[in-house]
Amino acid sequence: MKTTIFKTDKQSLAEASALLQQGEVVAFPTETVYGLGADATNEAAVQKVFTAKGRPSDNPLIMTVADESQLDEFVVISEAAKTLMAAFWPGSLTIILPIKPGRVEMIVTGGLQTVAFRLPDNEAARQLIRVAGVPIVGPSANISGKPSPTTAQHVWHDMQGKIAGIVDDGPTTVGVESTVIDMSATTPTILRPGAVTQQQLQAVLGVRVVDATSTKSVASDVTPKAPGMKYRHYAPDKNVVMFDRLDALTLKEVLQKNDVVMAQDATIAAMAISQEKTWSLGESLETATEQLFAGLRYYDDEATVATIYVEKMSPIGIGKAFNNRLGKAAGNQEFNV
Repeated sequence: MKTTIFKTDKQSLAEASALLQQGEVVAFPTETVYGLGADATNEAAVQKVFTAKGRPSDNPLIMTVADESQLDEFVVISEAAKTLMAAFWPGSLTIILPIKPGRVEMIVTGGLQTVAFRLPDNEAARQLIRVAGVPIVGPSANISGKPSPTTAQHVWHDMQGKIAGIVDDGPTTVGVESTVIDMSATTPTILRPGAVTQQQLQAVLGVRVVDATSTKSVASDVTPKAPGMKYRHYAPDKNVVMFDRLDALTLKEVLQKNDVVMAQDATIAAMAISQEKTWSLGESLETATEQLFAGLRYYDDEATVATIYVEKMSPIGIGKAFNNRLGKAAGNQEFNV
């Protein structure tokens, strides 16, 4: 299959949208990571997404829209959910809602009576969906289980020859997937951390929001309500180990020839090791999150690299999302002094 790279001008987006209307798969940019788009109302098109990714069929997909009005046909929207949409859309928040009977393909929900929706903060993505005229599924545009793509080049690496097109809008700005909140539950519950935090959600809703991202496990025979809850995610083939900034100098003493370090600038400076062996995570939680997947992907393609040591972040704000993705990439393996 030929994979076409599209720019974000009006004509290019129209051509990419036409492929979606024809039941093809097109990768698209968002502010979080690149998504793998297909007509969410076309079962055959959605199946192509599972095939391209190698994704388990009981791992539900997020439906991505260009406008809030596109939800009405598919789900029951509570007043609390509308409040979240008003506050955080377009943006990095995915909301799980109960579906209207028979309105959503079961291949999208994994057989559940709920579905997740998001409206991304990326004009090219919204225009693509608007012209296509239907919501699209939007899982990350990578091989299932591997680090998510934050550039069109990452998508090309994984998906060239497997999908019809890629819309290139440059690097993403957030760098990790959206926060997922379950609004079909009795108590609003976070199932995946992202840029929108528990504190922000509680402030807007005015009620307690449960964070189940570190305690909620999914049995092998149960379909998860959100992506990232059940299967191995975000992991390169190389060995990944987390480390604490306080242990950086001790880590330096045991680094082997083929080991590399991903860390914030202050930590790299304190370790005083060769730039060829380091990947900068910048100076803030935001830059660290933006660079995480890019660094993991870069070193995963370096034949000489044996182990990737990655600095953990303070578990506040988006740092919690960073540590969540890093923990999954590392299989929770930590450097012990």
